[in-house]
Amino acid sequence: MPLLPDTRVDLDRFWSTIEASGAIGKGRPGGLSRLTLSDDDRSMRDLFRRWCEEAGLAVEVDEAGNIFGRRDGSDNDLPPILIGSHLDTQINGGRFDGIAGVLAGLEVIRSLNDAGHVTKRPIVVVDWTNEEGARFSPPMVASGCFIGKYDIDWVHDLVGDDGARFGDELERIGYKGDRSCKAGEIDAYFELHIEQGPILDAENRQVGVVTGGYPVRGMRASFRGQTSHTGPTPMDLRKNALAAGARWLTAVDDIGWDFAVHDGKATAARLTAWPNKPGILSDTAEAVCDVRHPDPITTRAMAEKMRRALFESAARCGCDAVIEDEWEWGGDIFDAEMIDGVRNEAIRMGFNWRDIQSQAGHDAYFLATHCPTAMIFTPCKNGITHNNEEHCEPEDFLAGLNILMHAVVNRADR
Repeated sequence: MPLLPDTRVDLDRFWSTIEASGAIGKGRPGGLSRLTLSDDDRSMRDLFRRWCEEAGLAVEVDEAGNIFGRRDGSDNDLPPILIGSHLDTQINGGRFDGIAGVLAGLEVIRSLNDAGHVTKRPIVVVDWTNEEGARFSPPMVASGCFIGKYDIDWVHDLVGDDGARFGDELERIGYKGDRSCKAGEIDAYFELHIEQGPILDAENRQVGVVTGGYPVRGMRASFRGQTSHTGPTPMDLRKNALAAGARWLTAVDDIGWDFAVHDGKATAARLTAWPNKPGILSDTAEAVCDVRHPDPITTRAMAEKMRRALFESAARCGCDAVIEDEWEWGGDIFDAEMIDGVRNEAIRMGFNWRDIQSQAGHDAYFLATHCPTAMIFTPCKNGITHNNEEHCEPEDFLAGLNILMHAVVNRADR
């Protein structure tokens, strides 16, 4: 049966899944603290898996814990369409970041079942493991492994702040799957996500057509100094790694302010040190920073300033600095034809839309290096996110869900 142009998703059903998710891994009032590979993450995974099976999907789990719910097409030899995001949250997270995208894919499947429409290509709904990176760093690690950015053994050996090993936690919660964490051939990838910014809400827009992402450069650096007594040690003999890391973080924050007038941003994200105790100087520290700007050339200039500040900060404190990891993502990475497809559906259905850039990282960034990819943004109140006060109403998803369904079907029926 063909999918009629006026077919719409069941918004109440979608919202019921959001509410059920919101009861698992509660954090501060109204929010979630569902860290990846935790007991609460297992409970949510189990629920999502049951929903997929009830919708007739064949469920597989890969070696990184990514969950795939596959709906067959009329020609299963064709590469599939993937719809995905993540079900893990930040330590003080909201109820919609990532979660809405996974459950949007599930609702697309349910709505196609209701309509009796079988697409030509298979459709696969995906929950990517550890998108947030709140427990195991870096973020987006499992989608990165999926497209070949990271080696699976390296992923399994990641250790969180709590001392837990990624691979051991996968086994503990029962989600270390047998499927290889390798992408294979994929026709296209779609991801729906709340904007995580204030633009759509401020402009009273129903949906954003994501044209690309702010170019981002980030670093994780370590500092090595020397422990000594905080009292008698002369200033010129001190090698305080904690101070070196702190200087770097404040220098990077200053870079953000220097470029803020043109929407540049710099983030001093994290600082750890050892022993980090009164009475003794720390001999090791580790810090994480990043810079971003809508213009890639400016982002590179900001990144060079960040790099220079790293070694200047270490030298000022008599310490050595080493860049342990670097990353970059964003830019014009999304497929023009798919962007047009999303935009055309927004126009056809009469929704209030606008083109928009993403300012955050998403699994879609990695998938875009492997297959044609598009993102759809839905509004959230005042752009508040990574916070328990992250808020959306059901109507905020009406446009995005329906555009997603028809854009996916248009692609899957080719």
